[in-house]
Amino acid sequence: MSFISPIRLGDVVKAGFVQFEPIFGNIDENLKKAGSLINQAKADLIVLPELFNTGYVFTSVGEVEELAEGIPDGKTTEFLCELALHNNSFIVGGLAEKESGRFYNSAVLVSPHGYMGTYRKIHLFNEEKLWFQPGNKEPEIFDLGCCRIGIMVCFDWFFPEVMRILSLKGADLICHCANLVLPFCQDGMKTRCLENHVYAITANRTGKDDRNGKILRFTGKSQITGPQADILYQAGPIDDEVAFVDIDVSLARDKKLNPFNHLYSDRRISLYHYICKDD
Repeated sequence: MSFISPIRLGDVVKAGFVQFEPIFGNIDENLKKAGSLINQAKADLIVLPELFNTGYVFTSVGEVEELAEGIPDGKTTEFLCELALHNNSFIVGGLAEKESGRFYNSAVLVSPHGYMGTYRKIHLFNEEKLWFQPGNKEPEIFDLGCCRIGIMVCFDWFFPEVMRILSLKGADLICHCANLVLPFCQDGMKTRCLENHVYAITANRTGKDDRNGKILRFTGKSQITGPQADILYQAGPIDDEVAFVDIDVSLARDKKLNPFNHLYSDRRISLYHYICKDD
């Protein structure tokens, strides 16, 4: 496990991730591990992986039902609220949510003052479609005072519309809870941040889930990406890791590319209707 020192950039928000390998189905142990790592982070904003409290590879609806929780009254959200209060931090973490007999692959945001909001993953990957409903709300912005954040979960990164919507709504930083198995997301996030001129924190898990012979290996390499496609920090592929950098929010709010080009005002919206057609 390693820690890095913050990079001083001026007026900043100290933000980063916790990377580790959850034990499938052992919520108590996973919360204990996450709490131990977060207590050493001392950051304003901390992002945890997707499904950090349960592990990823479910094998039945019964397992999902057993391990999913209500939000905000479930064990995991209440635990994160206590952790946020103790550390005076904002925390984003992924978990399986249950509501009215339905299950969602969600991420929860908590503050030192308690629960703030939930994002439900819109784009489900592979067998997730067997267990979860896709998110039913447009991605929204959360104003933390120190910065404005958006949230997305893992495979959402593959669809440029998600980060564009969040950027247009005013996000400075995207909190990206992930369980990545494909090899190219970390590179792809450089493009996503460049085309929207925002920061992103991709909190990925490590290790593998081996469930009844079904094995998925996760890539680690959690990453903090800057608005100019710059990698501010990338973790290793295997070890537990806590990392944070000092983020200059003003850089994400400046959408000028040069004296003649602006990221938003140069858009030709009247010519983009085809992109919104239902296939």
